[in-house]
Amino acid sequence: MESQPQPQPQPRRPRGFAATAAAAAASVSPTGTPSGSAGASTASSGKGKREREKEKERTKLRERHRRAITSRMLAGLRQYGNFPLPARADMNDVLAALAREAGWTVEPDGTTYRHSPPPQHQQHLNCSVKATLDCQQPVVRIDDSLSPASLDSVVIAERDTRSEKYPSTSPINSVECLEADQLIQDVHSTEHDNDFTGTQYVPVYVKLSTGVINNFCQLADPDGVRQELSHMNSLNVDGVIVDCWWGIVECWNPQKYVWSGYRELFNYIREFKMKIQVVMAFHEYGRTDSADVLISLPNWILEIGKENQDIFFTDREGRRTTEFLSWGIDKERVLNGRTGVEVYFDFMRSFRTEFDDLFAEGLISAVEIGLGPSGELRYPSFSERMGWRYPGIGEFQCYDKYLQQHLQRAAKLRGHSFWARGPDNAGHYNSRPHETGFFCERGDYDSYYGRFFLHWYAQALMDHADNVLSLANLAFEETKIIVKIPAVYWWYKTSSHAAELTAGYYNPTNQDGYSPVFEVLKKHSVTVKFVCYGLQICSYENDEAFADPEGLSWQVLNSVWDRGLKVAGENTLSCYDKEGCLRIIETAKPRNDPDRRHFSFFVYQQPSPLVQGVICLPDLDYFIKCMHAGDITGDLVP
Repeated sequence: MESQPQPQPQPRRPRGFAATAAAAAASVSPTGTPSGSAGASTASSGKGKREREKEKERTKLRERHRRAITSRMLAGLRQYGNFPLPARADMNDVLAALAREAGWTVEPDGTTYRHSPPPQHQQHLNCSVKATLDCQQPVVRIDDSLSPASLDSVVIAERDTRSEKYPSTSPINSVECLEADQLIQDVHSTEHDNDFTGTQYVPVYVKLSTGVINNFCQLADPDGVRQELSHMNSLNVDGVIVDCWWGIVECWNPQKYVWSGYRELFNYIREFKMKIQVVMAFHEYGRTDSADVLISLPNWILEIGKENQDIFFTDREGRRTTEFLSWGIDKERVLNGRTGVEVYFDFMRSFRTEFDDLFAEGLISAVEIGLGPSGELRYPSFSERMGWRYPGIGEFQCYDKYLQQHLQRAAKLRGHSFWARGPDNAGHYNSRPHETGFFCERGDYDSYYGRFFLHWYAQALMDHADNVLSLANLAFEETKIIVKIPAVYWWYKTSSHAAELTAGYYNPTNQDGYSPVFEVLKKHSVTVKFVCYGLQICSYENDEAFADPEGLSWQVLNSVWDRGLKVAGENTLSCYDKEGCLRIIETAKPRNDPDRRHFSFFVYQQPSPLVQGVICLPDLDYFIKCMHAGDITGDLVP
């Protein structure tokens, strides 16, 4: 009996990397040459490379879109719901916050439970909804052309079509309940949005207009000032802010101070029994098209600058800005035998001596120290005089010889002397991040050299603040010191945060650039003043600058509060609508903050005197009452 032939097992089809290797082997002839022509192979390879590059760009766009959506969700939860989300929250933080708000307990390891079972009718409703959802088709449509890395952006951006196919009056089954705004409205449906009764008292100061003292240190319009102060007094304003200009008081000769106009002004304020906060204004004011007042640095400083232009900040092309003295000369004796910080100290000491009686009375309650352009702690990186327009990224300002010497010493100490240079691919004042090699996605800002340069650049800013504040505390001992922090919110949603980097804040997505600054300020026990924005900034949907003023405010305010420092607020000169006013009040005194944190005071400023009738807030009287937390009724005027 012949044996039957055994069936041969079928070879398994290779998969994965094995399939790729087999295909490559099949494409080669026995002689070792490719079966196709060399020209066709090269063309195919080039086409494939272009497709891969296109797919990379599409993936970047999808990821950017996903981040923008996430940022808006987090901003809404923080602003409207006062959810205690960290500055760099992820979806786990969001889910935990929502669960806790709904009454659930969420442990640090993620364990989630209720202390008591839900009501019986709610259990039946949940079962009914679950059964309904299980019978319906999936709602997310996934395009096969999308990469796996971008699927999460589709899940967020895709509109839920289930509610369109299966309409229901149940709020649980409607798509709107999935949106952050609706969630927050449900949580706070029992609250009165405009009722601030019982909240903390926040003093309101009004800033006097810049031209109240003329360039000869005289009171420009005594009758107008008296009328203005009377109007403020009728609004129950707590006090006024007065800029004391270095360029006016010490204008003509070094250490020759003229305070006569300020003495007359302070006597008027004393009559109305209002507090005074003074600003040591060491910067220039008014070299813009819209300014009607010009206050330069002292004339004797400008004369020195004609012989030694390196006392001023300088950009890469060698253009100088006279907005502020470079802090490269903080310890260089180039100002008629004095250093930069000595000049500031002498001015502050002269003011303290001249108005000692007002300090003794308690009339002067605080002193703000100007540490840069516009009185803010920053470099003059986005100067309109240099042609900058929003939302340009600005330029680094470190090319005067004194800062360059500092950079050379830092590079040599690091062991890389060739790093003693500024970036050569950082664009110009009005560039966008993606147009530069330094600030673009995965750009040189995150290289070894980029990290070294940005750290040095930010450290120079912090050293300047430390040096000046040390002497300010010596001049104004026992007096509250205030420092103003800029709100550089444009390009905040990009990875590099380019505008913040050129301003001196090393705050890309993988760094916290504000914590080191606030550690320096904590050393001197200062109050941090930060600009508050309403809704007039821009439409998020049409925002080409990837701006996020709310996200920046959240990061800055929480970083300051976490260090135990006091915070004050100030409005911009732009006009606010009704919702913008309420948002400022909510920022100043969050009603649902468990720690009851709030601003120590708020500064209201506007481009013209109050008595002229042009105001930035629709109802200033109501705004002040809300800040004071009185028993108020009614609403802001539309």
